[in-house]
Amino acid sequence: MTLVRKAAEPAPTPAAAPAVDMTTTLAGVPLRAPVLTASGCAAAGQELDQFCDVTQLGAVVTKSIMLRPRSGRPTPRMAETPSGMLNSIGLQGPGVEQFIEHDLAWLAERGATAVVSIAGGSVEEYAALARRLRGLAPIALLEVNISCPNVESRGEVFACDPEAASRVLAAVAAEADVPVLAKLSPDVTSIVDVATAVVEAGADGLSLINTTLGMVIDTDTLRPALAGVTGGLSGPAIRPIAVRCVYQVHQALPHVPLLGMGGIRDGLDALQFLLAGASAVSVGTTVFGDPGAPLRIADELAAALAARGLAGVADAVGLAHRPPLVTVPESPDPPGDPVPAAAGARRR
Repeated sequence: MTLVRKAAEPAPTPAAAPAVDMTTTLAGVPLRAPVLTASGCAAAGQELDQFCDVTQLGAVVTKSIMLRPRSGRPTPRMAETPSGMLNSIGLQGPGVEQFIEHDLAWLAERGATAVVSIAGGSVEEYAALARRLRGLAPIALLEVNISCPNVESRGEVFACDPEAASRVLAAVAAEADVPVLAKLSPDVTSIVDVATAVVEAGADGLSLINTTLGMVIDTDTLRPALAGVTGGLSGPAIRPIAVRCVYQVHQALPHVPLLGMGGIRDGLDALQFLLAGASAVSVGTTVFGDPGAPLRIADELAAALAARGLAGVADAVGLAHRPPLVTVPESPDPPGDPVPAAAGARRR
């Protein structure tokens, strides 16, 4: 008996990547991808780069930089919460000069796009930072973190007062040579009022949102879990708040570019922000458990856009604000004289 060997079946062809245009524009700056890191969650990108090629991201958003070195708040400074985490780091950092020499130089050498986050305790500090960063590569945008204590006004936060926020943004816009994003806090009565004020003062776009204020009490020590008592809540717990803020601001200011952030874990989360009105998103807390998340989320977002018949990022931006397309199937007229809808509704 002769055995005939069956020819091996060819291996299945890998599915092609979705043909989706993933480029976007933020405050006039073209970006290769709509996914960025979030300030404070990946330093300046150097540690993240071994897990996630930062040159493939829309940009690296740096940890907020201040004029002088800052040690931050006492420990413990972080606490886990359901679906999130609290942080009370206190803007620890090396100061702008060391940042330029080491972190910004590395980003330039690596070929990454940088969005530099700046923070200060006074209007003049913000202006001085914007002056110092003029003309430095590879800075594409400045993100102005105005959720810092305002030492000029008894510990208030700039972002909670439209007038104070406006003064900061006007000062930065006067000094900056790149577009400026104002990063806003959700801990306000009307985020639209603050957004309108900073745009009128010179902000080219908005980052929405910063963390929201929270607190955890340790039930063993019977004391606050954080040395600083309160901290900023981030992670999936705040995503519905963030999406609401993006939606409201886009509805009120539809022509203002928005960078959305807050609890993004996957491509569908990112899609929600685009539909609400953001042109790009920042991924933060999730990188602590999954440092490759920004690129994974970008791939998932591309697949989600393709599955919904959207040709690119631009087609999704603000789509949730448009009226739905309702198709009513035609039905044949019944025999005899037509009965008015109102009269028909009364018949039993």
